[in-house]
Amino acid sequence: MMNEKDILANKVVSKMLETDYFSQWMGIEILEIREAYSRIQMTVRKEMMNGFGIAHGGISFAFADSAFAFACNSDGKITLALDVSISFPKPAKEGDVLIAEAKELNKTRRTGLYLIEITNQQKELIAVFKGTCYKTEKNLPV
Repeated sequence: MMNEKDILANKVVSKMLETDYFSQWMGIEILEIREAYSRIQMTVRKEMMNGFGIAHGGISFAFADSAFAFACNSDGKITLALDVSISFPKPAKEGDVLIAEAKELNKTRRTGLYLIEITNQQKELIAVFKGTCYKTEKNLPV
């Protein structure tokens, strides 16, 4: 059974996804949303490949960024990225089913630190994304 904060988190992410056309284009599916946490999935498509036949780094970055956004906005306050970085230990390939899991590592009144790991269907680590966010006073309309 979900608590009130997790119910709000799900409403917020549903509302965000309604107008997040890039996440929609990527084919992102929501697997789990809780306060300060998200787990999402997508399948790598042909138009996401670079000239080397592997997923363009921007696809993995954008996928992780969506998981980051869903997790850090889950309390209903508009929250924006301050600083992010990504590492690519293994390439994603066409047809791979990727899962991004975003977890809050630390938070203050105004900032949060998140770790997002992307794995493929074999549970191999594809990318590691670290993000710091800034929480505004503005509420997301839900």
